[in-house]
Amino acid sequence: MPEITKVTSKGQVVIPSEIRKELKLKAGSQLVVDRMGELVLMRKITILDPKKEFEELTKFGRTFAKKKGIKSEKDVIRRIHKSRGGKSA
Repeated sequence: MPEITKVTSKGQVVIPSEIRKELKLKAGSQLVVDRMGELVLMRKITILDPKKEFEELTKFGRTFAKKKGIKSEKDVIRRIHKSRGGKSA
């Protein structure tokens, strides 16, 4: 059901509590805002924590390397040369 809200002098908009509950919006939640003509669109977004994402990526890399028997940088270079048909280091 549509509700009426106001824009404050600082440009802030209150999102009605029922909508916040339905969308699970909490303090610090991020929204992307755009417009179509006079229509203002807001969409909840989740931006991953870069540190956590890097940790997960390096964990994946370590696991992959272990399965392939890669133990050092030399092993990586050797595999690159082998896949390119060149000399092994």
